[in-house]
Amino acid sequence: MALDGCGQLCKCILILFNILFALVGFAMLGLGLWLRFSSETRGFFDIDLNTQQFVIGVSVLIALGAVILLVAVFGDYGACNENRTALGVFSCLLAILAGLEIGAGVFAYMRSDEVGEQLAKFYMTVYAQYVDKGDPGLAVTLSMFHNVLHCCGLIGALDPLVQRTCPDTGFLETFTLPACPTVIVNLFESKAPLVMGLFLGTAAMLIFALVCSSLLSKEIQRSQSSPPPYILLSSTVLSPPNQDPVVFSPLPVIIPVADAL
Repeated sequence: MALDGCGQLCKCILILFNILFALVGFAMLGLGLWLRFSSETRGFFDIDLNTQQFVIGVSVLIALGAVILLVAVFGDYGACNENRTALGVFSCLLAILAGLEIGAGVFAYMRSDEVGEQLAKFYMTVYAQYVDKGDPGLAVTLSMFHNVLHCCGLIGALDPLVQRTCPDTGFLETFTLPACPTVIVNLFESKAPLVMGLFLGTAAMLIFALVCSSLLSKEIQRSQSSPPPYILLSSTVLSPPNQDPVVFSPLPVIIPVADAL
């Protein structure tokens, strides 16, 4: 049975949402696996105080990327095939992710100093290992930090060791780029509400997709339980209990059910 306008709209939204979600999850999982199994970084996973933040960060990246990719697969399969079971699994996983986003936002706000320090230590570990090994995966990680936070290295854009991973800026602006550890700590200390807002905004998008999934599931159930709007004249139509069934001639003509009854 065809879905109505609301059902079709929710279906399109879910398909687009899960395509983007799958790309994000694939990128996170791919980067995490690259860092985890790269010949240059594999040795960092021996528990060591100097690389503990790196190990934890990469492990979280892999786990979160895998979960996001799994959620997107269930969501796209359920929306494309109008499968209520897959949509149910998708909704449950999405609700868990939204809850984690909200919890992470509140935690980042309440413990902003500690979170900022740990993230700064993670950056410094990646920086040191990149300078030591020059691994391409670490270069990608540094570039993400530098472009998102608009900073560069431990001493700013004049840091010659990681200059090629710094943002492309004008000549004068190059001298104003701050050091990344300072930017990270200040971000969580002075802009903790903004950081929490980013987490809550992401959770709001997940909840919106969850609502669309619930509406689509209800529309699928309604369309499957409704009788077909038309029947063939060759079909047998049920008559009242005291009358014989009415059988029409096998002509390829379609009439509304209400008229046939």
